[in-house]
Amino acid sequence: MTSFDRLHPALQHHIVNSLGWRELRPFQDEVISPILDGQHLIVLAPTAGGKTEAAFFPIVSRMLSGNWTGLSVLYICPIKALLNNLDIRLQRYCTLLGRRSTLWHGDVKASAKKRILREPPDCLLTTPESLEVMLVSPNVDACNLFCNLHVVIVDEIHAFAGDDRGWHLLAVLERISRLAGRELQRLGLSATVGNPETLVDWLAGSCAGPRDVFLPPEAGAGEADVQLDYVGSLENAAVVISRLHRGEKRLVFVDSRARAEELGAGLRRLQVTTFVTHSSLSQEQRHQAE
Repeated sequence: MTSFDRLHPALQHHIVNSLGWRELRPFQDEVISPILDGQHLIVLAPTAGGKTEAAFFPIVSRMLSGNWTGLSVLYICPIKALLNNLDIRLQRYCTLLGRRSTLWHGDVKASAKKRILREPPDCLLTTPESLEVMLVSPNVDACNLFCNLHVVIVDEIHAFAGDDRGWHLLAVLERISRLAGRELQRLGLSATVGNPETLVDWLAGSCAGPRDVFLPPEAGAGEADVQLDYVGSLENAAVVISRLHRGEKRLVFVDSRARAEELGAGLRRLQVTTFVTHSSLSQEQRHQAE
């Protein structure tokens, strides 16, 4: 029996026939068994390499085989934009299997959140801060909401590790585990980290279950391919981006709203199609940029 054969038959059917995938990528196939076996796992793979599917397919297989009901999976990301992007994909996978996935973060309307509380989805995409709000809000019955939880997937885990936001996330997960009355399987996803073995111990925290790291052989011992351009100023940064990356999609991160707007204006002057997003913009403007 191959690892793919261990997946629930309905999931196998839809991967092949609805998604049109002839096969999974090798690393996606290799992580099926440890995830199905309930291990806490760090999965390292290149950006856009299919980490989301590598984690989610075995988990939704467990959901089907175990007949999980209610909110059973949390998918946590560091930023709302990433959640919005993933929402479409996870909704599709869940819908194919007769399950539901939805969003909960600061931009989600109160009416949508009330629907979630009335009829919890199988998978909830959210941030650590939104989880904290759910735990302390008098309008949320946290015991009822989290009592069926089995798995937590943390995407872009390197964005949390080692800082205050990461410790806050772990504290929230411990509280939710107590409400669920069980040890939650914890899966972390990242393009690359320098100390994956330390990271999986950090993520698993007080959990007693087995833990491991999966690093695809082609990733080259976990070394990141990082290139630095010394641009000196935002004006020069706009020139570098326009000349080296014209016609390509690029994400550019800056450290303030003012600098984001300044760089955006500089790129537009150089006829580069540019979208700017930050928390001061309206929800509609941010959604368009994302």
